[in-house]
Amino acid sequence: MRNHTLVTTFILLGLTEDPKWQIVIFLFLFMTYVLSITGNLTIILLTLLDSNLKTPMYFFLQKFSFLEISLTSTCIPRFLVSIVTMDKTISVEACFTQLFAAFIFGIAQFFLLAVMSYDRYVAICRPLHYTTIMNNRACTLLFVSCCLIAVFAICPGVIVSLSLEFCDTIIEHFFCDYSPILKLSCNDTRFMQLLNFIFAIFILLMTLALVMFSYGKIISTILRFPSAQQQKKAFSTCSSHMIVVSISYGSCIFMYIKPSAEERIYLNKGIAILTLALAPVLNPFIYTLRNKQVKEALKDIIKKCTSATSK
Repeated sequence: MRNHTLVTTFILLGLTEDPKWQIVIFLFLFMTYVLSITGNLTIILLTLLDSNLKTPMYFFLQKFSFLEISLTSTCIPRFLVSIVTMDKTISVEACFTQLFAAFIFGIAQFFLLAVMSYDRYVAICRPLHYTTIMNNRACTLLFVSCCLIAVFAICPGVIVSLSLEFCDTIIEHFFCDYSPILKLSCNDTRFMQLLNFIFAIFILLMTLALVMFSYGKIISTILRFPSAQQQKKAFSTCSSHMIVVSISYGSCIFMYIKPSAEERIYLNKGIAILTLALAPVLNPFIYTLRNKQVKEALKDIIKKCTSATSK
């Protein structure tokens, strides 16, 4: 039986205890973090500065990049600092702040992916009504709604978590994730595990259903286009988003749709690296390399900066 002493700090074990591997992990995560911040900031700046990117699709892409930066910045910098300082402790308050901030940004991302799918549905299936439906006010309201839903969605978890007592301090992860924290609790957490399971089902599968519904309509509409060139162009506008959806949902469904906190944590660490470190790096490249408008905007900005510095 574990002691019911007051726990004020946790210890995050990280990814490995091997000093050599810690150097490799630090360099890898530092590089991916810098690339993710640079890539997503580039998209944000391009959508703000280039007049050709003032459309709903790029408005949502800008917000998605903002959420990517926020999510990766919630977890990765602190882990990098802990590797350098060798201080693995984190206060209970800071741990729960990190946990719920990551949940807010992550949930908002999933709802935003659903909104982005709806935007492509309107653009392809109802092109004559596109500017009317997806006006500036509607786009802003949709993004704000994604954020508000995320905040309200974590409220039950916040309220229940306030009553937890902890009998251990060692978290088998590199950031404060929900399942490893539940393992430390002195309380019976079966209800919370069930709540977490229902929560994950609702958020992930509901938003995925909305995405699949939108793309089902999109595909059926595209297949009715008379020319192959029109079909290719329509598919190209959606392909980047579909790749990002696959990465986001594939990793998180495996990570969070589990009825028990007693899972193989080492495998989850690898998936967390994919979600928090690799995906934010890949997404800007996916959207940039597969999008002519973004590439043209980037070239224009580079030309302007080059000409300005040469004067």
